[in-house]
Amino acid sequence: MIYQNERAIYVKIADRLCDDILSGKYKEEERVPSIRELAAEYEVNTNTVLRTFDILQRDEIIYQKRGIGVFVSHGALRRIRSARKKAFLQNEMPEFFRRLRLLDLSIEDVAQAWDTSLKDLKSLGESAKEE
Repeated sequence: MIYQNERAIYVKIADRLCDDILSGKYKEEERVPSIRELAAEYEVNTNTVLRTFDILQRDEIIYQKRGIGVFVSHGALRRIRSARKKAFLQNEMPEFFRRLRLLDLSIEDVAQAWDTSLKDLKSLGESAKEE
């Protein structure tokens, strides 16, 4: 979970908050949990979460309203998506393409897998609505 791999814990927590923003759990201009709340949730020192908030504020993902709390910045969703797309294209796509070549997979194979994945997601969404 949060303690696995070599990245710093505060970076992992920042990534998790960004994931939550991307998924719609926290919307722009909406309050996020406090430093203490997140420290308790992730069972880390409050200074660790403070470092998380520092980098997210630096990247204009969150901002603080003194005495009220910490909120998702206007435009945070766009900034997160843009940074993640850039990182994906630079860091993950080359490995993805290498593996496609090694496995002799075509772009048509990928498109078919993509379509199947979308259909699966759609059917999951429809089942959730029925419940």
